Amino acid sequence: MKFRLILFFILSYTSLLAQEEESPFPNVTDSLYREDQFYLGVTYNLLNNKPNGVNQNKFSSGFHFGFIRDMPINKKRNKAIGVGLGLSFNSYNQNLLISENNKEINFSVINDDVNYSKNKFYTSIVELPIEFRWRTSKAKEYNFWRIYTGVKFGYVFSNSSKYEGEPENIRIKQIDSFNTLQYGLTLSAGYSTWNFHLYYGLNPIFDNSNVNNNPIDMTDIKIGLMFYIL
Repeated sequence: MKFRLILFFILSYTSLLAQEEESPFPNVTDSLYREDQFYLGVTYNLLNNKPNGVNQNKFSSGFHFGFIRDMPINKKRNKAIGVGLGLSFNSYNQNLLISENNKEINFSVINDDVNYSKNKFYTSIVELPIEFRWRTSKAKEYNFWRIYTGVKFGYVFSNSSKYEGEPENIRIKQIDSFNTLQYGLTLSAGYSTWNFHLYYGLNPIFDNSNVNNNPIDMTDIKIGLMFYIL
């Protein structure tokens, strides 16, 4: 079911790109102008709905970039629908240890008396953002206000976890417990170059996983800056 959803959105995106690039407003000056078709973002990643005893530590980062097809829907071209494709790389520093025993993945909370220097997991994601876009821009005006809101779908094509400490270092790749399909709500707002960005995850990072007999229903919240390029 997850892969069917991903395939549906990818095919929809491809269909949009295949359409002829004709202006819906042939009599309007600068009728072909579009905005913000490339994006680059940096975020601080927070874990939401953490199980008892699980805490974040150090800095958890995210880097995001991609292309969005800007499709104006009004005569002024200051309202648009954006459909894109991009990549996202994320790390999460916390005290939830992921280990492996006889090819079975186990989750446990690291005790406070354990000496360790690093414990984090990583995700690499293909993103499909869909946005409703409002801005005060004009064809030859580069500093303007914008509010973009929508939903973002992601396919986790790579993941790993890394632990460095007592009694031994642990590194695991391609963990089946990760939810391969991620989705959440997005908001970007700001003026000119600097734009606040928020992603609020709606489904768990891990699929059917437990720690201390409690389900791991953690979602992620990404807060940071988004930069747009014409």
